[in-house]
This record gives sequence, C-alpha cells and structure tokens, in this order.
Amino acid sequence: MSTTDQTTEPVDDPRPGFTDGPDGGSVTGWRCTACRHPVAQLVLYCPVCRSPVAESAFAPTGEVWASTCLRVRVPGRTPPFAVAYLVLDDGPRVLVHTQGDHPQPPGSRARVTGVADTGDLVAEPEQEELS
Repeated sequence: MSTTDQTTEPVDDPRPGFTDGPDGGSVTGWRCTACRHPVAQLVLYCPVCRSPVAESAFAPTGEVWASTCLRVRVPGRTPPFAVAYLVLDDGPRVLVHTQGDHPQPPGSRARVTGVADTGDLVAEPEQEELS
C-alpha cells in the first residue's frame, strides 16, 4: 500500500473548550481520575501520576498569571492583540485572547466568555464590586 492510499482519522481539537450556560458557563478540559490534577490540553495520561484522565468542567473565572500584546501576524488575528494566561479558579492555566491590545495586569481577575472563530478561548476582565 502506498502512502497516498492511507487515510487518517480526524483528530479532535485538543484545546480546552467553553460550554455556555445559565450560570455563566464552564471551561471544558480534563482532570486526572486518580490525583485530580487538572490539565488544559487533551493528554492520554496525567502528567503527575500517569493515571488516565477524563473530561471535566471548570469554572470560567480565574486570575491572570501573565499577559502580553502581540504585534506579529497570526492566522485569524489582526495585530496588535492581547493574550493572557488565566489560572482558572478550580482548574488549569489556559491561554485566552483578551479585548483590545492592552495586556491585563497580573493578579487581576478575568472570565472566559466564549470561543473565537479560530477555536481559541476569549476572556473579559471581571468588574470589581464596589462596597
């Protein structure tokens, strides 16, 4: 059989997703079935204990770990644009696209609100409550 006769099965998108819901939605990822370690990308085994992982839902809110403005061309994006790593409150660290081109301050709060046409998570800064 030649290599041109072979077919490949489509692979599911290994990135975390977002499920909208009345409670604000959830980020879908994976969690270890043994040690409960959360992971954002689809893996076969837990990177901590090597046990199997299962799909899991995480809160859409978290703390910005780092953020930057990209001024290079990326397919599906017009520069400049901002991205951030968001540590979800009960889950893994995920890469998100944020509004505009201004980086979000580390330690600030953000909420994942959906998925862009490119398949990337999108987040908005959370408004601080005034007391």
